[in-house]
Amino acid sequence: MSVIIPTYNRPTFLRAALQSAVQQTYQNIEIIVFDNCSPKDPRAIIESFDDSRIRFWRNEKNLGLFANAINAVKMARGKYLAFLHDDDLWSDRFLESLVPLLEQYPEATIAFCDQFIIDETGKISAFATRRMTRAYRRDRLQSGLYQPFVEIGLVRKSVPSVAGAVIRRESIDWASIPPEVDRMHDLYITYLCCKDGQAAYYLADKLVYHREHPNTDTFLSGRRDGLAKISKAKVEIFCYQRFLQDSNLRPFRPHFKKILLHAQTTLGIGLLLANRPSEARVHLFQSLRGRLFNMRTLVALMLSLLCSLVLMERSHEDDSDHFLSLNRVESIRISQSIQDTFKNTAR
Repeated sequence: MSVIIPTYNRPTFLRAALQSAVQQTYQNIEIIVFDNCSPKDPRAIIESFDDSRIRFWRNEKNLGLFANAINAVKMARGKYLAFLHDDDLWSDRFLESLVPLLEQYPEATIAFCDQFIIDETGKISAFATRRMTRAYRRDRLQSGLYQPFVEIGLVRKSVPSVAGAVIRRESIDWASIPPEVDRMHDLYITYLCCKDGQAAYYLADKLVYHREHPNTDTFLSGRRDGLAKISKAKVEIFCYQRFLQDSNLRPFRPHFKKILLHAQTTLGIGLLLANRPSEARVHLFQSLRGRLFNMRTLVALMLSLLCSLVLMERSHEDDSDHFLSLNRVESIRISQSIQDTFKNTAR
């Protein structure tokens, strides 16, 4: 059994995560810690455990979240593997509870459970925990085998493949995962686990402590940051285009198409926030052509037209220096207006 802990610049959290791994009641494990070139080398933390089961690797440069995780998988030697985020924790029964289920059900590619939500200090939030369980509809699942599990895996997204699951390592061709999936590699791993009709086992127990804090990737991506939205949308578009092309997923194409159109709108909004209205309109029109008629898309399209008109008007100014100055001010004003407009609606 291989435990994968990708890490970057979270020494305090890493120590706690590693502690939760070494104290597992299921002891037949290797623990692979892959440091993505943190400013401070965490080697001393690793060595302080003095545990021969821990293997450590430090990248010479930051490879990004996805590449760091997949490189760690390449070093794995276990029949099964599980990802542990460097800011999350496991119950000491996590592996003991899930590994035997994959042994018992060879048709299952993955076994997963529910999660507690904890804050930066490690305190459980009952409200956030209930909200998360309901959001991913795990409150509607009973313990048992689900085959096929495309609906709970890719539509409901109930399966936390890299945050609360044990995976049969040989069931996935890890080298086939394209780098374009980037921060959605968790969903893509679920796709590879379920796309051919395989099974999953759900254990209705909370055995993972998922930490929410200001330095998580979700918070850092920034809902109102243009470049972050562009990056997020492009990854979503890539993944859902792949899902739409897979004939095995045909019954769920209307759902995937809807998500794809929403991603086109998100990309358009991101381009607007980055002051690229002409590019934004291309994607917003694609959403409308796909019959995604909602206020979010229509407002974004109107703002893209307004932004272009203002920039076009300023381009007729005779004094180029004056134009550039006004253009910068106007761009800032429009960008702020767009951010305020989507403060509550742009997700």
